[in-house]
Amino acid sequence: MRIVLILKLLLLKIISNEKISILSLIFILFSSVVFSGEVNIFSARHYDSDIELYKKFTLKTGIKVNVVSGKSNALEKRIIEEGTDSKADLYIVADAGTLGAFEAKGMLQSGLTSKIIKSAVPYNYRTSKWVGIAKRARIIYYAPERVTAEELLGLSYESLANPKWKGRLVIRKSNNIYNQSLVASLIKNNGKEKTADWAKGIVANMARTPKGNDRAQILAVAAGEADIAIANTYYLALMLSGKKGEEQKEAAKKVKPFFPNQEDRGTHMNISGVGLVKNSPNKENAIKLVEFLLSEEAQKHIVNNTFEYPMIEGVSPHPLIVSMGLDFKQDSKTEVVNFGKNQTDALEVMLAAGWK
Repeated sequence: MRIVLILKLLLLKIISNEKISILSLIFILFSSVVFSGEVNIFSARHYDSDIELYKKFTLKTGIKVNVVSGKSNALEKRIIEEGTDSKADLYIVADAGTLGAFEAKGMLQSGLTSKIIKSAVPYNYRTSKWVGIAKRARIIYYAPERVTAEELLGLSYESLANPKWKGRLVIRKSNNIYNQSLVASLIKNNGKEKTADWAKGIVANMARTPKGNDRAQILAVAAGEADIAIANTYYLALMLSGKKGEEQKEAAKKVKPFFPNQEDRGTHMNISGVGLVKNSPNKENAIKLVEFLLSEEAQKHIVNNTFEYPMIEGVSPHPLIVSMGLDFKQDSKTEVVNFGKNQTDALEVMLAAGWK
């Protein structure tokens, strides 16, 4: 399209007897080709390995990838304020609830419906406007010397509200999106009223006022401040890898992972996902990048650097994730689109329960 406009401009210059050199024309045409092959990512994922992955895409396709990184709220604010002038093609985040909420604001468009995407991503992890590129499990961690096998028998998210766990549980704040999506899932499966009662039980069982990230919850169990914690699996793997220092590596060895709800729907699964932005100026290139992210090569790169679970079949997670066990039942019943739909209700019941 841009080359056509340049040719029209050249014709006008010739008609007006304006001189233009062949060298200038070649330069203009070359510049057009170089800068027409690009895609712009607004990413709330903070992994250096993602940048390396985008470089692989560029080498394969010649399409330049530009990345704007930041927190989701700031990125969304910018996209919304820039409107039709926004350069954002893809919005990448680490939670389905965030994508669902952004879609509800009318800021995403349909287009992620190619055969490659639909065959790679199970229906419960995608819509026509956004799709999962990796999975993440939010599980329970426990201190083996203080939690008995009998207490673990049939353990579920719901049963964590049982008074027997009073003063024994640690979990992040209510403003954490991972917690909001977990509670949104409970609302979808059990209803808002029952989930509100559950949230009160969770607050009553807390060993301390919520603080810190997921690793802080695991560290609290290791230090004896609590007996159980809720956190995503990749945090334990990150600690065990030694990338967060020897002290955290040793602390991680003191806790054990447990995959809840194995007797019913399965363990809560969330996603890292990508959405196609409403005013994407490079839609075709954006779709190509999403398809690449779901390729075997890209999936292996993702799981071996972020400790997430692959979205596609035939790819094994990182050995540290494998060591936690892969034979657990995943919740494939609850479509992750419900995390965004029930997000407001989830935060409401958490705050009403006194969940700080």
